[in-house]
Amino acid sequence: MTRQYFGTDGIRGTVGQSPITADFALKLAHAVGRVLKRTESKPTVLIGKDTRISGYMLESALESGFNSAGVDVVLLGPLPTPGVAYLTRAQRASLGVVISASHNPFDDNGIKFFSAQGTKLPDVWELDVEAMVAEPPVWVNSANLGRSRRLEDAAGRYIEFCKSTFANNLTLKGLRIVVDAANGAAYNIAPKVFHELGAEVIAIGCSPDGLNINKGVGATHPEALIEAVKKHRADLGVALDGDADRLQVVDANGRLFNGDELLYLMVDDRLRRNEPVPGVVGTLMTNMAVEVAIKARGVQFVRAKVGDRYVLEELEKNQWLLGGEGSGHLLALDKHTTGDGLISALQVLQTSVRSGKSLADLLSELTLFPQTLINIRLQPGQDWKLSVNLEAETRAVEDELGQAGRVLIRASGTEPLVRVMVEARDGAQAKACAQRIAKTISG
Repeated sequence: MTRQYFGTDGIRGTVGQSPITADFALKLAHAVGRVLKRTESKPTVLIGKDTRISGYMLESALESGFNSAGVDVVLLGPLPTPGVAYLTRAQRASLGVVISASHNPFDDNGIKFFSAQGTKLPDVWELDVEAMVAEPPVWVNSANLGRSRRLEDAAGRYIEFCKSTFANNLTLKGLRIVVDAANGAAYNIAPKVFHELGAEVIAIGCSPDGLNINKGVGATHPEALIEAVKKHRADLGVALDGDADRLQVVDANGRLFNGDELLYLMVDDRLRRNEPVPGVVGTLMTNMAVEVAIKARGVQFVRAKVGDRYVLEELEKNQWLLGGEGSGHLLALDKHTTGDGLISALQVLQTSVRSGKSLADLLSELTLFPQTLINIRLQPGQDWKLSVNLEAETRAVEDELGQAGRVLIRASGTEPLVRVMVEARDGAQAKACAQRIAKTISG
């Protein structure tokens, strides 16, 4: 069966258009509540959100839907997605709910769920929920309605959890750090985490108004962070996205480090301390230089499909701890059950503080391979997978690159496009090879 509402990361869309409407949110929560009550007589769910103005509407609708099915609700207010995952586990709740569209603009929103263990839920659970949405509602009587309350110290609990993942014998004293929370869920949390660990903090993107989330700031717009780091002569800059599960880091020189480089830093730090790192998970888009460098250290490396949920699935399958993708979704499963921008930032900073080296020095031996990405728009009815010319040209390019590069061809999940990516040690070669392959598709 295919899912009608759920995508790779919950349900997401434009506010006011199906399915991101108040009536659907109520119906969805009622259905989820009925699924929960199959195995639990009186479930409790936590609801957190980012700073979008539409969060108020969706929060109220979800609360009503859960209560109508006999489910208790605990409101967390604005809180990062990984904070909801943590508190769901810490509070022994039945389910965690996040109202957020992550790095999307304010007029989008979404709803996603975490299990009682603080992990993403499997496809089969989402299919059960969708089947229940299609059924007529079954309202409980007044005596069995769910109750709601607010967890007043949710932010404080999550701040302490984040700090607990930073080594007790280390401090951020002496560091000036710019913290950009994308005017999102971590606006009142991220600056406090770094300040309480000793850093001098300069906050940007920490003044949400319901409409400015991710607008010109945050992990998807790192130019604001780069400018602020230079202006304030800071040692480092940290940028999160709207729901704070994604990270970008900038050094004093304005150099931006992407998720691939930060993942390697986390691996390198553990190997330097003789901690076991049996394997690492990247994605199909992870830069080949990272794979080569990790394998050179005697560590296995595998690639998952693009998306942090697929990285997590691969980590759990192999019983490994570290994984991530270039966008800045990083996972350290001995620190948290899900990707967490703040905790990832602390792992990276810890590496620099412990070694006494800058991030650039720590990464001096890692040079990312140049990548060329070409998007080709498909003609109506065009089946690119059946192209004999494409198959032949791809094989010829792969033979030419050998171990010094790779080819990735994949369809867009949202548009009639094919994406051709070639990376190689030589940038000119990568570009020429990508153009050759693209020509066989576009004709």
